[in-house]
Amino acid sequence: MSATEQTFPADFTFGVATAAYQVEGGIENDWAEWERAGKLKEPDARCGPAVDHWNRYEEDYALARAVGATAFRISLEWARIEPERGRFDEAALEAYRERLLRMKAHGLRPVVTLHHFTHPTWFHRETPWHQPASVDVFRRYAKRCAALLEGLDALVISFNEPMVLLLGGYLQGAIPPGLADGPTTMRAMENLVRSHVAAREELLSRLGRVELGISQNMLAFAPDRWWHPLDRALVRLGAQAYNHAFHEALATGKLRVTMPGVASTRVDIPGARDSVEFIGVNYYTRAHLRFVPRPPFIEFKYRDIHGRGLTDIGWEDWPEGFLQTLRDVKRYGKPVWVTENGIDDRAGTRRPHYLHSHLAQVLAARAQGVDVRGYLYWSLLDNFEWLEGWGPRFGLYHVDFDTLRRSPTPACDYFRAVATGRKLVPPDAVLPSGA
Repeated sequence: MSATEQTFPADFTFGVATAAYQVEGGIENDWAEWERAGKLKEPDARCGPAVDHWNRYEEDYALARAVGATAFRISLEWARIEPERGRFDEAALEAYRERLLRMKAHGLRPVVTLHHFTHPTWFHRETPWHQPASVDVFRRYAKRCAALLEGLDALVISFNEPMVLLLGGYLQGAIPPGLADGPTTMRAMENLVRSHVAAREELLSRLGRVELGISQNMLAFAPDRWWHPLDRALVRLGAQAYNHAFHEALATGKLRVTMPGVASTRVDIPGARDSVEFIGVNYYTRAHLRFVPRPPFIEFKYRDIHGRGLTDIGWEDWPEGFLQTLRDVKRYGKPVWVTENGIDDRAGTRRPHYLHSHLAQVLAARAQGVDVRGYLYWSLLDNFEWLEGWGPRFGLYHVDFDTLRRSPTPACDYFRAVATGRKLVPPDAVLPSGA
């Protein structure tokens, strides 16, 4: 890279990301019910108080600023805001408004996710995503959230990783609501797109303008057997259905998904056309796909082909796929935000190199004409990692889960050096704090 290519422009945003259930604590929702049913990898694991961000938000905003972040991604917890269908908790709304105002006062641009996997306990029983009523209740929820965003210049995300929600919750039965039915999955997908449109209408009505997108988990895909035509076909189908179906629906108004032998949908949702201002990309790894002669006809695995070592959660460290992914979304002609990227690094030693290799791909993508505006690291803090419970550690800051004390990992110094210096430097060029 030339000196210019190693430099981030002054208006490029470095930030950090969190999600309500994973950090706030004290939330009763569908995931809390899922835990009590013993459905995590460790059946006795509970999120409970999480890492108490609900009470320590001022401390956490200061920690974000200490590493040079100027944006902070949170999610609003629907179960706090509407604990019973049609009853909104005004105290919770006021508390979120106060937290957003304090975030802004700390010099952090709010990046606000309306829906990050979790639901009020009544939702799946009364208005699940595969029923039309889900669109109406999400519209009503989004209308109340819109008032929280006035005057904040927030970047807004309607849905976090909708394909993860759908595949895990509606096709595999691994997460709430625990269904496993292809046609139901397709109906839910259609209603998620309609709900995004409904939320957009409410946000525009209240705010006049909004920077709205979705945050889509995007995988690099490769055939498990490079020579096998069905493995190669799965890569093409997987990339289209998993990575691009939602992005394309919100660009064209046409939702087109094909999962041979499982389910498909072809539906036009005109209000969805050109309904985002940016493309949100969550990128972590590459998956190798293999055709198997039984439903759902696909296996995926993570392989350490290049000897870098799988991450502690068992994912391939494949920064090259990040560049490929960013180039792929250039087709939509919108600014791109990296809304999540990070590594489970329980010893805390690999994260600076992970950051370096992945930020290099961001610069390479920009050099190739991809309008990447910002990078949000997942996560500011170690937190509760869904089905994995308390094992993974993605945080820039290590959290002692007994005392909840936050302490910096070596990645804090590296992130700060790049974010404040605006240049990509090798990890070994950054001296530890106090050195």
